[in-house]
Amino acid sequence: MTIISDQHVQSETHAGLVRRLIARWREDPSATYNSWFLWDERLKNFRSIRRGIIQVVGEIERGTFGVAYRGSSLETVVHSVAEQRQIFKGADHAFLWKPKLRIPDIYESPGNQRAFGRLLDACSCCDTAEEIIGHIHAIDRLKIKGLGPAVANLLYFLHPTLVPPFNTAIVKGYNALTGANVKLGSWEHFLAMRAGILDLNDRFRDLLSNDLGAIGGLLFDIGSDRYPAPPLDVSGGALASWGQRLEAARQEARTLSKAALREGENERTHTEIQAWLRDLGLALGYDVWIAANDRSRVFDGSPLGAGCLERLPDTIATSKGADSIRLIDVLWLEKGSDHVAAAFEVEHSTSIYSGIVRMLDLALSGSELHATAGLFLVAPDAREADVRAQLQRPAFSRVADLDISYLPYGELEKNREAIGRFGSGLKAIKAVASKLA
Repeated sequence: MTIISDQHVQSETHAGLVRRLIARWREDPSATYNSWFLWDERLKNFRSIRRGIIQVVGEIERGTFGVAYRGSSLETVVHSVAEQRQIFKGADHAFLWKPKLRIPDIYESPGNQRAFGRLLDACSCCDTAEEIIGHIHAIDRLKIKGLGPAVANLLYFLHPTLVPPFNTAIVKGYNALTGANVKLGSWEHFLAMRAGILDLNDRFRDLLSNDLGAIGGLLFDIGSDRYPAPPLDVSGGALASWGQRLEAARQEARTLSKAALREGENERTHTEIQAWLRDLGLALGYDVWIAANDRSRVFDGSPLGAGCLERLPDTIATSKGADSIRLIDVLWLEKGSDHVAAAFEVEHSTSIYSGIVRMLDLALSGSELHATAGLFLVAPDAREADVRAQLQRPAFSRVADLDISYLPYGELEKNREAIGRFGSGLKAIKAVASKLA
């Protein structure tokens, strides 16, 4: 069976058209390259998703995972993946229990569940593509009903340079771009597509990335009919038609730029809230740390990290949970010390899952931070009910044990100046927040 079309028979003209397509795609502010791949929150969630996968593996090994997707640690992880904007929307469909089909058969079958756990555990620990492919072949030989290549979306967050993301649109886009005939639901076809994606990525790496999320986003946008794949037959008529469709995509991108600007406003609002917390912390006499990947973001004409710590104290920077701690939106530290007084996660336009998962990551990191600091989820006023509902989930039981509070935007905006002028310590900020535990 021939799955991958012979890339070598494609002319240089076709390669040139693909290059032209990628360049045009990268310029579009609403394409996945700009709206997801370069999105700061994408990288912040990698470690939390990995931590969640480790929790799933641990529960399966201990026999405490349960027999249902809803409310499980797996649902928590998959929702964290699904919130990664449009490319992973619907990622949980493959894991939802379908009773009539009895798939995916990892809930009612303890043996299949343990095999699934072994796959995640083995791929968490291995370092090479050969090892990953070997573990995929091992799970494929078991023929577990309904457990197919959608699992690759979890493996991508473990090994983004070795495993591409996977969904219907990505498969459709790959087939359109290469003339292949990859089928959904087959690990064999997925591995063949992976080989073809790596080849494409190597050929156009100067426009893409070592992280296969970039080319995954390109294929997603092609498969979603946002961008037309260049014709494999580069005859005059087909080429002219493709050029017209590519120009139409450019015009559509300009039309969609207003929506992209609105999304940009959402991002600036997130930055604005961080700036409020930064200024308030400085006014209260704390040293302030801004998330490492947010420090250079500009607010009111200056970098968000201006006037803040340039590096975390050594005791924190070398702690077990350092990778997670350095990405928390805002930290307040006692002046000149390594004692963290408060930690703030700001959630604006994304699912509240991301902030909670990062708090969970912090709780499981072994760090002493959570033992003494005030922890705050900062979000729009209307989201408190959603936060409280999520904290009732078994997967978040450790977070619910922490001294964690909900700080609404409205209360922060209304009281921040008075707190900065007349407040001291955390008493005033805790007074306008509400306990979540």
